[in-house]
Amino acid sequence: MATLTTTTTTTAATATPTRARLKGVVFDMDGTLTVPVIDFAAMYKAVLGDDEYRRIKAENPSGIDILHHIENWSPEKQQKAYETIADYERRGLDRLQIMPGAAELCGFLDAKKIRRGLITRNVKEAVDLFHQRFGLTFGPALSREFRPYKPDPGPLLHICSAWEVLPNEVMMIGDSLKDDVACGKRAGAFTCLLDETGRYDSPDYANVDLKPDFKVSSLTEVYSLLEEHFDLAP
Repeated sequence: MATLTTTTTTTAATATPTRARLKGVVFDMDGTLTVPVIDFAAMYKAVLGDDEYRRIKAENPSGIDILHHIENWSPEKQQKAYETIADYERRGLDRLQIMPGAAELCGFLDAKKIRRGLITRNVKEAVDLFHQRFGLTFGPALSREFRPYKPDPGPLLHICSAWEVLPNEVMMIGDSLKDDVACGKRAGAFTCLLDETGRYDSPDYANVDLKPDFKVSSLTEVYSLLEEHFDLAP
């Protein structure tokens, strides 16, 4: 069930919940706008090795940030790691599928004149293929080439600046606590976690620092969430 803690405005007669104004929605791509096709566990093991993978996973309940982890490696080791990651991503492009409900949700946002942006840790080639294959265009659409990347709030703040809106007028939707929710919360935006399988209901994630304002199991749940909690007037 989607939940949100809101402030209230009190009058002499009654207390009325404040409906936040929403002017833009920023999406993650892999696992949010597109069906998950990359085996991230296998990719992390290929980059880190089995023992290091298990150690880092145990220390990071929200998930492994592989891009930040390899930033301090030697240039040679780092290059090999990037080549391994790119190989997994390339194979994923061949199986790229749009997430059920994504096109319809974009149509809903367009009808409400709510802007749509995209932030992904994948490469620009993947973003361009997504735009071309499914006929949906997001702007700005920031790929891994934009630095800093998620979970740093920089990409989301960049989009807010480009749109000339405040972060608290924007929602970040993604399937990752460590990347998408962290990016959104650090920027001061609303956040919605897409958790199709209920994996984030596990006790492993009970004590993470940054929790989403909302959690949904499919993009089709986002319609009612937005209409119930936000002012969608153009």
